[in-house]
Amino acid sequence: MRIRLLFLLLAAFLSFQSSFGQKKTAYVSGKVLDENENPLANVSVMILGRQSGFVTTDSGSFRIKVPAEKAFALVFSFTGYKTEQRNFFLNENEQEQTIIRLEKKTQELKEVTVTDQRSRREAGLIKINPKDAINIPAPIGGVESLIKIFVGSNNELTSQYSVRGGNYDENLVYVNDFEVFRPYLVSNAQQEGLSFINPEMTKNVSFYNGGFQAKYGDKMSSVLDIQYNKPKKFGGSAYVGLLEQGIHVEGTAAKNRFTYSIGMRNRTNQSLLSSQETVGTYSPSSSDIQALLTYQLNEKNQLELMGTLSKTKFFLAPQSEQLTASVFSPYFTANLGLNVGFEGEEKDAYQTNMLGLSFTQQIKKNLRLKWMASRFGDDESESYDILGNYIFGDRSFDKTSASFGQIIKPLGAGIYQDYARNQLDIAVWNATHKGYLDIGKHFIQWGLSVEEQVVNNKLHSWTYQDSAGYSLPYTPGSINLNNYVNAIGSLNITRFTGFVQDNMLLDKTNDLILQAGLRYNYNNLNHEFLVSPRLGVSWKPAQSQKDMVYRAAIGIYDQPPFFREMVKPDGTLNKGLLAQKSWQASAGFDYNFKMGERPFRIATEAYYKGMWDVDPYDINNVHIQYFGTNNAKAYAAGIETRLFGELVKDAESWISIGFMRTREKIADQFYYNYTLDTLNHPIDSVKMQQGWVRRPSDRLFTLGMFIQDYLATNKNLKFYMNLLYGSNMPFNIPGSVKYRNALTIPPYIRVDVGFSALLLDAEKSNRRSHSPFRNFQNIWASFEVFNLIDRANTISYLLIKDFSNTTYAMPQRLTPRLLNLKLVARF
Repeated sequence: MRIRLLFLLLAAFLSFQSSFGQKKTAYVSGKVLDENENPLANVSVMILGRQSGFVTTDSGSFRIKVPAEKAFALVFSFTGYKTEQRNFFLNENEQEQTIIRLEKKTQELKEVTVTDQRSRREAGLIKINPKDAINIPAPIGGVESLIKIFVGSNNELTSQYSVRGGNYDENLVYVNDFEVFRPYLVSNAQQEGLSFINPEMTKNVSFYNGGFQAKYGDKMSSVLDIQYNKPKKFGGSAYVGLLEQGIHVEGTAAKNRFTYSIGMRNRTNQSLLSSQETVGTYSPSSSDIQALLTYQLNEKNQLELMGTLSKTKFFLAPQSEQLTASVFSPYFTANLGLNVGFEGEEKDAYQTNMLGLSFTQQIKKNLRLKWMASRFGDDESESYDILGNYIFGDRSFDKTSASFGQIIKPLGAGIYQDYARNQLDIAVWNATHKGYLDIGKHFIQWGLSVEEQVVNNKLHSWTYQDSAGYSLPYTPGSINLNNYVNAIGSLNITRFTGFVQDNMLLDKTNDLILQAGLRYNYNNLNHEFLVSPRLGVSWKPAQSQKDMVYRAAIGIYDQPPFFREMVKPDGTLNKGLLAQKSWQASAGFDYNFKMGERPFRIATEAYYKGMWDVDPYDINNVHIQYFGTNNAKAYAAGIETRLFGELVKDAESWISIGFMRTREKIADQFYYNYTLDTLNHPIDSVKMQQGWVRRPSDRLFTLGMFIQDYLATNKNLKFYMNLLYGSNMPFNIPGSVKYRNALTIPPYIRVDVGFSALLLDAEKSNRRSHSPFRNFQNIWASFEVFNLIDRANTISYLLIKDFSNTTYAMPQRLTPRLLNLKLVARF
């Protein structure tokens, strides 16, 4: 009886296991058609994530067994046509029928291939996919967030960046060959608004982090060359997020002779700023509108009009602030705290506009001429009057105590007041001619430009400090103001610039290309005439079995001063200031290879920059204060490596690693070393010269990563990660020669992640005629986590003195972990 029962139980178990192990299946069948409703044979039909599949019959038909009761996707691919993905969720034994229509690939794909090869040949050139600028999870987003992965960052609230030891003012930005500018009075990244570049309107992004050609202007660090899209049909996009909202529309008219691309954006950083250490009422807002209009007069002539208008307002009524720093020494350990109560408010406004008109003539097949005229306007005002009452000392972190979080052992108390009424108006008029001539192995380019710069400024600001009832710095019988500026100035500069360069194919077999150019610059303010020769070479050995390109560049890069470089600490303008000058050299290689079936590319470049007539500066947050003199020399040297590859198919990721050192030596900077007696009284002194010190942008190591991934069974669920690491940076102690840039800002570490899901795909045939979404291409929803590891990164220090006149540096932090939601629709 027991044996029979065991057999029955065994049979039941095996039956259960058999039924459990059976895979539930369904079937998908249908036809694949082209744009003209003709059947396509031999189209690959594959379940996403698998290595094998089927092909369609001569009539375009297919039938495939698929998993049931789980989400999956079918991928349809055919040479010369765009790949199509269709998502399904079927019940067991269900049979689904569908029609797939494939679109032919456009000619634009060929342009991408050419551009990729150019990026391998030109020193310092990095090509960036503008679509990644929309996907990258970062507080400011945009193209600049992608650039920071390559060059590093220490502030997630700004769209500005420093390159190879330079500062924010050493970067050129062009949009459709028009140079664009940023506001100049911004001193804190929280005051910034929208970046100039609208990613939704962008077609091509070329970023040079050094070694750029003579055709680009007169700056010492980098060039960002943006080309906006010229549409071929009607389309657009709209997005809504907690931080930013925007809409973009493009299309054609007049039988495709007229094209338009118009974008509007609005941004508020209130949710970002409300989480900072300064508690108060924040009201930041920024909006802009941009338009690119083109008209084809005939086969050889085209007009292009570009216009932008941007407005940014910032209001802050601070209430309180709590800063904390830990001190460790052989003598004591303390958690120092600073509590500040505020009165007053800050109101800032920045308005920029640009209007540019270009006329392009295709004289011959190999000769093209371009005539350009533009005006840039900048109207800025900065107004604040903020009084802070502070107490400074040891903060209690004993959670069992009633004094938890309070200052329990005061070291100092006082007040400080920041006051400013600053105004700045800038108008820049520009007329430019450019030419392009292709004569076989030579591609000759030239350009001439005249520019009128008109600047009017009114600067009035000061800081008052009082510690324990004494004005600092203390002078009996008088009240002293720190950083006192009271200046009214104006500039009227006419600049003449030009260049000529030749890209020569010296050896077609070994793909040996030489780029030789010469640039000049003259202005009527200090009458300085500059000549900048630049040379670049690339070589791809034909006999090598590896896909390797070697490249190098050398040249002179000068930077004539503009308004901000001329402003001295007292607010006066040094109109005799000369251009900062440098010679730069770089060399490296670009190597294409495969890991498995995935394409990868590694690019490595070493560089050196020797600089003279340098205008030294200090930086606090994003505010740059120049000395307004040419009394320094400097250098920067480093090496960079970037790896590009597809961790998953059709989703490129990359990692960038850089090592860099930059130093400066300022003339006529001396200090004294004192010999003290047993009572610490000076009895002797030695005069010392300052020597070489770290520049404000010095950072030994940077690491940046941008990772894209998706589910193996569904491409429509995507993951993005943006990781940044930068080693410590210097911070200057104002007024100290001996300890210039001696303070250290800790390493910057930040991880931002994003998750995107496709809510509506591009298949319109499945939508009903009365559906409100019938004209949409796709709709994506994104969830982003900023500062995933919740690291309190330091951007600057607030210097506080105690009762004994000892100075303490209290770190000022950036944003903590935050969440963001975004919905993007394209039509």
